[in-house]
Amino acid sequence: MGDPHAPQAIWGRELRQQRQEAGLTQAQLAGRIHFSEGLVSGVETGQLPASPDFARAVDTALGTGGLLLRLLDWRKGQVFPEWFGTWHEKEQAAVALRAYEPLVVPGLLQTEDYARALLGDDEQTVAARMERQAVLTREDPPPPTLRCLIDEAVLHRPVGGRKAMHAQLEKLVSLADSTISIQVVPMSVVRFGLLAGFAIATSEGGTDVAYFETAIRGLTSGDRSEVTDAVFLFEAIRTEALPQSMSMDLIRRTAEERWT
Repeated sequence: MGDPHAPQAIWGRELRQQRQEAGLTQAQLAGRIHFSEGLVSGVETGQLPASPDFARAVDTALGTGGLLLRLLDWRKGQVFPEWFGTWHEKEQAAVALRAYEPLVVPGLLQTEDYARALLGDDEQTVAARMERQAVLTREDPPPPTLRCLIDEAVLHRPVGGRKAMHAQLEKLVSLADSTISIQVVPMSVVRFGLLAGFAIATSEGGTDVAYFETAIRGLTSGDRSEVTDAVFLFEAIRTEALPQSMSMDLIRRTAEERWT
């Protein structure tokens, strides 16, 4: 479960209250609005976001006079996309994080200039990404451990120009320690080189949740089979990665030889 005090969860509880006052089951409401029962359940528990179309349909079915659609106004102040919000909660609550990134430096490790080059000078989003990184330096609760695997091609892909790339690679070297490990997967390893990025967050209770990148959005999944596959894949990729000391040497050398 996510944060019960998150706006999405509060909206879901309001939906449940309105549905119950109307004397409808989830299945009955789903039939009236032509959305799945699973979606109704997921929205009510705060696990799935409600779209404006969903809210309009529910308002019509329950006769709530547009109440639920108006209550979606909280999203107008959202910095992160709806689909990323669920993962952001898991990331912030994690005691351990694992991430594989074949295309760019992971967001938690990006410099401001590197992030700005990726995000198109959207200063609000850049600021949110920088604030998100505070999870790695917080004091209470202790920060999660972070294990990152990045493809060697990431070190050569020009994001933001030579100066930005040099500073970014220097930051990777400076961050690597006992709680943050960064390993490079050599370009000669082709078995995993064409996979999309993904991450795994482990909660204090030991539960794993996975995040998968796609071409148009990210997907957060707690499905046991999918998470197990992600953990297996991460460990398989890590066996092909350079040890951290060798990875740091490669990153330093690339920064000096390619980006100076």
